[in-house]
Amino acid sequence: MMHRDHFQKMAKKLCSIFFLIAWVCAMPAAEPETSVIQIITSGQQPVWDAPWRFEAVQQGSGTGFLIKGKKIITNAHVVSWARQILVKRYQDPRLYLAKVQFIGHDCDLAILEVDDGSFYDGLEPLTVGKLPHVRSTVVTYGYPAGGEQISYTRGVVSRIEMKAYVHSGNRSFLSVQTDAAINPGNSGGPVIQDGLVVGVAFQGAVGLENTGFFIPPPVIEHFLKDVEDGTYKGFPQAGIRLVPLQNPAYRRKLKLPDNGVGARIDSLLPIPTSREVLKEEDVLLRVGDFEVGSDASVLYEGNRVSAAVAFHTVQHGQSIPVEVWRQGQKLKVSLPLFVYDKDRAMGNQHDVLPRYFVYGGLVFTPLSLDYMRSTGRNWSETGAGDLTYELFYRRYESPETARTEPVVLAATLANPVNANFSTQRRALVDKVNGVRIDKLEDLIAAFDSAKDVGQHLIEFLPNDSIEAIDRVEADRANAEILKTYNIVRDRRL
Repeated sequence: MMHRDHFQKMAKKLCSIFFLIAWVCAMPAAEPETSVIQIITSGQQPVWDAPWRFEAVQQGSGTGFLIKGKKIITNAHVVSWARQILVKRYQDPRLYLAKVQFIGHDCDLAILEVDDGSFYDGLEPLTVGKLPHVRSTVVTYGYPAGGEQISYTRGVVSRIEMKAYVHSGNRSFLSVQTDAAINPGNSGGPVIQDGLVVGVAFQGAVGLENTGFFIPPPVIEHFLKDVEDGTYKGFPQAGIRLVPLQNPAYRRKLKLPDNGVGARIDSLLPIPTSREVLKEEDVLLRVGDFEVGSDASVLYEGNRVSAAVAFHTVQHGQSIPVEVWRQGQKLKVSLPLFVYDKDRAMGNQHDVLPRYFVYGGLVFTPLSLDYMRSTGRNWSETGAGDLTYELFYRRYESPETARTEPVVLAATLANPVNANFSTQRRALVDKVNGVRIDKLEDLIAAFDSAKDVGQHLIEFLPNDSIEAIDRVEADRANAEILKTYNIVRDRRL
């Protein structure tokens, strides 16, 4: 038999332990703002129509937050083109130098690190939670422009859908809309619900009030998983264009039940692995765990969103099971998915300097969205229809004539050797000395290999205009032109 005094002592010990546990559990958790970081940048972008030059240094600001592993998450657009990155802790006047560890320009996320280990003293990492429900409440933390102190804005989740990410310009991912104010400087800040991060604030909506967007946990987790091997590869693309298949007569023609399932593959990008598995006119029935609706959507955690979201559930190089309807039969296939970057020039380019070549005062550079923007704010309405078609549409409408990297005459640097050159800028290069120009290297080779010609002949589109420049004079004048216009090198490849 246990002695009564011994039993009483044990009971008191147990009570003390239970009380201690209850007291610890009742202690308030660290407030999220202590892990929210202010980011101050000095950045400098290139001048796309004078690609050897840079714009003036611009000061910028944003927000980030600490996660496990001593990593600071923020938006890619906060630190893109940054020459210097400084970070400040909550209520701490000291500045620390930071650097980019990983950056995903497609999904607008980045990870920063600080070499000074004392920066992390006393900081508790925040934890990424789950996708919030529509109509639930969230709080955005950040350092918006116009003040030095942290700001809090409360709002309601009003919509979840696939949306174009402004930073990349030609990629769409899952996004969450809220009426919490998201202003310049808020970018990269955490969106908190029940103490967990349910998003990264990243963009507003031009012309709309009380409308902001944040990057949700599925995109954040995909990014974090991607960088685990030390390299960021990006979100893979299937390269398919889906269109709704809701016409009952058309569905009968395809021998497809009128059950609201299945959307038609209208076109495929030139991605070999996708073209081997899928065909135009296939009806996509299922991608992974998601049934594809006849309106080209899937039901994703209770939200009807574009079926493209299903392809974002895997990493670069992985495969996803796909079910299609082809010629009256249901087929199950495995689709390998890879990052697609052949359309990079169609979106915003970041942290990679533009390529160029200067010869005889003629400045050549690849055609890109960045170059088009440099021609004026209303570039799409100022007679550049031929360049717009070449950049955005030819590869889809006439792939057999599309060029790998269309090259344009970006500018003419005045010199006697090109004084009679009537084509000055914004002209697409078709041929040089009879050689079709598919990319910048072709143009350089066409000039370099023509050692026995008196004049170089350059043909431009769309009007088939031909210009000539004297080879000997151009060769002789090139060094002088570079010196006159303070150009260190005649090319960047």
